[in-house]
Amino acid sequence: MVATALDDSGAITGFREASRTLKRRVQPVRAARAIRRLVADKDDTEQVFEIMNALAGRSVDWGYAKLLNSSEGGVQAYRRLELADRLQDREWLKTMPAGSVGAAYLDFVVSQDFSAYGLAEESRKVTDSEIEAAHPRAWYGRRLRDVHDIWHVLTGYHTDALGEACVVAFSLPQTRSSGFGLIAAAIAVQFARARTGYPCARAVFQAWRDGRRAAWLPGQDYEALLAEPLDQARLRLRIRRPDIYERVPAAVRNAYLGGKG
Repeated sequence: MVATALDDSGAITGFREASRTLKRRVQPVRAARAIRRLVADKDDTEQVFEIMNALAGRSVDWGYAKLLNSSEGGVQAYRRLELADRLQDREWLKTMPAGSVGAAYLDFVVSQDFSAYGLAEESRKVTDSEIEAAHPRAWYGRRLRDVHDIWHVLTGYHTDALGEACVVAFSLPQTRSSGFGLIAAAIAVQFARARTGYPCARAVFQAWRDGRRAAWLPGQDYEALLAEPLDQARLRLRIRRPDIYERVPAAVRNAYLGGKG
């Protein structure tokens, strides 16, 4: 449950404490340790959040300021909807029209045995995480966490190692979080070293380039987006088909050097 603020005389002090702790210093050694563990096991989601915490820097400040300065983003910041609660509601998702982003998202999480609350729980395992703090920037951090699987659906990347690397590469220009860049680069290098004979590293680069060209996804109205036809949403948001990734056989997408696949 997300903490609530401004409910007693000590709330303003707590809010100020959260403001100070949310200004994170970059921790490259911590990130390097976590990336080694993640390369060894792509399913170790806790390491993703370790890396993101270690390298967050000012990226959340930048993103939240951008949100406030956009017309739709400002509305979302004012509403401060907790997307994990919405995305956990399978009955609500079942009301999404056939062919919509929401219907595709529901199929995705069911097929993978994922849940919005499950992802949120992984993020809380990081010992110094302030992602549940009663602070607007923490809410924005939760928003970025909760839309990850929606971005899988929008971009067309699966949950294999290459697909995850591509989604985080796409996320780098969208969020300016160095953690995404480190993860994408590390996995791309491992694929290059594995010499699969397929354009795995090029697929990661294409994802980064497509993330630069796409509309800014953190500021979207996700309740409206989920009801939108998937093809129409991709066109409106300028999300291109991941054709290089699609040329890599499914059996190769986990075959990077150092991984389990």
